[in-house]
Amino acid sequence: MNRKKPSHRRLAADRDRRIRHLGLPEDGTQVGRRRPVATRAESCPHSELLSVGLPIDIDLTPIPAEIERQIELARTRIQAFQDRWDQPQIEQFVASDFELVYRVLRWIVERDLMIGRRMVEWGCGFAVVASLASTLGLDVTGIEAERRLLEEAESTVADFATPVDLVWGNFLPVGSEKLSPNPDFPSLGHRVPSAYRQMGDDLDDFALVFGYPWPGEWEFHEAVFAHYGAPGALLVLFCGPHDIRVWRKPTSLTSG
Repeated sequence: MNRKKPSHRRLAADRDRRIRHLGLPEDGTQVGRRRPVATRAESCPHSELLSVGLPIDIDLTPIPAEIERQIELARTRIQAFQDRWDQPQIEQFVASDFELVYRVLRWIVERDLMIGRRMVEWGCGFAVVASLASTLGLDVTGIEAERRLLEEAESTVADFATPVDLVWGNFLPVGSEKLSPNPDFPSLGHRVPSAYRQMGDDLDDFALVFGYPWPGEWEFHEAVFAHYGAPGALLVLFCGPHDIRVWRKPTSLTSG
C-alpha cells in the first residue's frame, strides 16, 4: 500500500469548491433543500459535530436484487466462519445491519453530501460495508487488525468484484487513545501498527468514516473523528438495531 491518494490539502480544496457549488454555509448545513423529516441521532456530546438527519422511512427503501443477493452470500459466509469449531472465535467481530447501512450510504451519495469520494471503514471485518460502498462509486479503504478477518475480507471483495483497498493495522490515529475515558475499551486493544502510516494517509484524507463501535465506545469514536477528521467530512456510526447516526464536522474547524 504505497500508492498515495489525494492529500487533505487536495481534499480541502475540493471541499471548498463543493461548498460553493452547493451553496452550503461554513457550518456544513444545507440551504435551499428540504430537510429530512426525522433523525436517528438526537444529540451529540461533542458539540462541534453536526447531526445529519435521516428520513424516517429510510429502512423501507428498496434495494437492488443483486445487492440483496451479495449481502445474503456474505451473511452465509460470516455464519459459516463463526460456526467453525477448529479455530478460536474473534469476539470483537459482530456483523452490522448491512441493508440499513447500504440504504444510508446510498442516501448520502445520491444527495451529494460528501466533500470527496474517499471512505474508510474502521474495523472492516469481512469488508461487506466497504464493498457495498464501493458499488456506490466510492473510493473505499477497509482497515482491519485481525489477519484472519482480512483474509475473509479479500474473498468478499472478490465476490462483489469491487475495487476496495484492504489494510492490516490499527484504525485509530496515533495518539488518539488519549481521548478515551476508559483504557479498557475494546478498540484500544489492537497492538498492531498504524494503518495510516502504512498507507501514507491521515484520517483527514477521507471524506467519510464508517464504524461499528462497541456499546459505550460511541462517544470515544465521535471524539476521535472530531479531533482528527477532515472539516466537512461525515462520520457514520452503526450503533445497533435501527440505530445509525450520521455526523458532519463543521468546515470552520481545523483537524488535529
